Amino acid sequence: MSSSSFGSAVRLRSFQVSMLAAALACAPLVASAQTAPPRPAAPAVKPKPSAPVAATAAQPPASTPVQSVASGKGTGGDDVIARVGGTNVSADEIRGYVAALGPRERAAFGQDPGLLSQAVRMMLANRIVLQEVVAKKWDQQPNIAEQLDRVRENAVVELYLQSVSTPPAGFPSEDELQKVYDANRAALLMPRQFQLAQIFVPLTKDSDKAAEDKSKKTIEDIQRKLKAPGADFAALANDASEVKNGGDLGWIVESQIRPEIRTSVMELAKGAVSEPIKLDDGWHILKLVDTKASYTRTLPEVRDALVQQIRNERASALRRAYLAELVKQHPPVINELALSNLLSEQVSAAR
Repeated sequence: MSSSSFGSAVRLRSFQVSMLAAALACAPLVASAQTAPPRPAAPAVKPKPSAPVAATAAQPPASTPVQSVASGKGTGGDDVIARVGGTNVSADEIRGYVAALGPRERAAFGQDPGLLSQAVRMMLANRIVLQEVVAKKWDQQPNIAEQLDRVRENAVVELYLQSVSTPPAGFPSEDELQKVYDANRAALLMPRQFQLAQIFVPLTKDSDKAAEDKSKKTIEDIQRKLKAPGADFAALANDASEVKNGGDLGWIVESQIRPEIRTSVMELAKGAVSEPIKLDDGWHILKLVDTKASYTRTLPEVRDALVQQIRNERASALRRAYLAELVKQHPPVINELALSNLLSEQVSAAR
């Protein structure tokens, strides 16, 4: 089954390990149960077919001679984790990198150790580029040095603001956490889900009669085979598709199933197969593999993401309060007339 047919049959939202993040992003958390509940999430859009991902500049090309270091010591006796050219990445650097990540990113590394290896390769790629920069004295060009000063200034300001707006280690307390959870139960509702499989026979809108007749004959032949004793839905789905996954669509939230086929899915019993459904992209035959009733996620399920969300909101509030007080103590004075004249000069020069 092609990715395009998957997108045509069902509008899916990408569910990560923490589905809470998407639910809470729809509205700010409230401080107590007496506050109005969050606004509902915007409807999901039908995903586009997947496409090859272009390599990013941070990733080294396949030919980069990244060496695997079995053992070795860096400066200060620290273990060398990786080496490229004359550059090492030490164990302390990796520890610092991981420590600076958020809880979600660290959890992702724990689930997929390969991500950490990718991060190390990105570090090595950056070191190679930095060696080139130093060798060519590129950063010493006046215009580049000026830009670097601005970048450093912004980075220092950002790091300082983070340091003065970090919530206390014990925040939120268990009582505060429970209150926020109770006030946001509506946002934590997990809708009913359906595990579906499909057989898809494509047919574009502008197809001629010959193509229409061929697709109809194909779907009728598949339907006839499905009604035979011992019919194998997955095998028939593989025969009709380039993707050999048995037509599996995975778990899909009820509201994200296309309205044209939602009714048919609702009428199916577990393990049952629908009649052929013709949509604007072709023919679809759906099988209901299983269902999950809607439920509200429990506090233990969402604790980590909820704590992170609350801390982020508190940090933002502390930052705004700090900046407001700073501006109050040191009111800025701007010569608006001179600023307007400067802007006019820049616009004139650009013409």
